[in-house]
Amino acid sequence: MNKLPLETRVQILSMLCEGSSMRSVSRVTGVSINTVSKLLIDAGNACAAFHDLTVRNVPSKAVQCDEIWSFSYAKQKNVKFAKAAPEAAGDVWTWTALDADSKLIVSWHVGDRSQHTGISFMGDLKARLANRVQLTTDGHKAYLKAVAVVDFDADYAMLNKIFATDYAGAGRYSPPKCIGAVKQTIMGNPDPDLVNTSFAERQNLTMRMSMRRFTRLTNAFSKKFENHCHALALYFVFYNFCRVHKTLGATPAMAAGLVDKVLKMADVVGMIDARETVAVRGPYKKKTAEISN
Repeated sequence: MNKLPLETRVQILSMLCEGSSMRSVSRVTGVSINTVSKLLIDAGNACAAFHDLTVRNVPSKAVQCDEIWSFSYAKQKNVKFAKAAPEAAGDVWTWTALDADSKLIVSWHVGDRSQHTGISFMGDLKARLANRVQLTTDGHKAYLKAVAVVDFDADYAMLNKIFATDYAGAGRYSPPKCIGAVKQTIMGNPDPDLVNTSFAERQNLTMRMSMRRFTRLTNAFSKKFENHCHALALYFVFYNFCRVHKTLGATPAMAAGLVDKVLKMADVVGMIDARETVAVRGPYKKKTAEISN
């Protein structure tokens, strides 16, 4: 099977993590859009497996959670008018949990904004932590049910923001002005000074800047839900393990003690090749064993 040179694959994946669309990557690198899509899928699968295996027993003091909106194929209100809309079309919410000190994305989950998705998200977050933490979320009510169902052992507080009621008219796009916030203790004994979601909200901006499919008011949205998830898996490994945080002077994974060096995008390509090798050798070995028996 023909493979792109390592340098080209590194360039494609790097551009996908630096705000370029798939078609712009195709034009710049001189490869077909189908090749870019195939590499994204392979990278997404490899990165999801790597994150699941590596981001475990995370030592943390405070974790902040938030959700970021996007959509697949069409916005939810337009799905009924869309032609041949797939089953997963509509609004897509990405739930993220960020360690306040290392800025590590400990857990992420893609789905809707329901309690069912929140329960899956909180269950995954709980399984990745090494100790009891202080947990802060926004006022989304799904968190209350999710934390209770998974029996999350944490000092938990909600930060409910208060927004101004003034509105500049139908042409205004920016959100209302935040005029205050109320810290509400839900469980345990949370430290009021650590009740904060600012780091998680700033991470939402980083996601919108780093993935073209998250950019608002463009036609660069995800056309397939599966590719949306693959792009997120690639991005979170890039953010956690490859990108040096300017404030920390290290990657979030290094700051959290999960690794001792900066990973390169070539390492991600190596993960893809390793998975392909296992996939090819697996059936061959099984067939050889059957013949010898």
